[in-house]
Amino acid sequence: MSLYDDAVLVLKGYEDQEELRQAYLDHLEAHPDGMWKSCHAGHVTASALVVDPEEGRVLLTLHKKLRMWLQMGGHCEPEDGTLAAAALREASEESGVAGLTLLPGGPVRLDRHPIPPPCHVHFDIQYAVVAPAGAVQQISDESLDLRWFGYDEVKDVADDSVVRLLDATRARL
Repeated sequence: MSLYDDAVLVLKGYEDQEELRQAYLDHLEAHPDGMWKSCHAGHVTASALVVDPEEGRVLLTLHKKLRMWLQMGGHCEPEDGTLAAAALREASEESGVAGLTLLPGGPVRLDRHPIPPPCHVHFDIQYAVVAPAGAVQQISDESLDLRWFGYDEVKDVADDSVVRLLDATRARL
């Protein structure tokens, strides 16, 4: 199964955010290349919020280009077999944390947001991953900083999309 086919199946099985979910499906139907960065009309991305439920905290990255505290994530790669695998890969690469595991149940949220040209839109499919006890992070080249924040601190450092992702993740935990 192709990554495109996996994305369509994941979205068809996602039971929340109905209008936005349909917009994702419509975009993919209109753009067979909609999984890839080369699709300038917008493309699917995969991200994951790294959570440590035992400590009540999340790991956020200070994004190098956007200069905002965000969850880990980014573009899908040809070697990604599934969206979940892409999200897990991105979280592992950007956090440096070994042993992350996907929170069961598929995507936690969808978030469509504008990005600077030449592309125009990211159709982000957001997962959550659980960090093992004693997880140690290591900053990547894509980040200015990498830091753990208590659940109650996130609203003071991150935008509403990250807060919504955290709220949905906590509800699933």
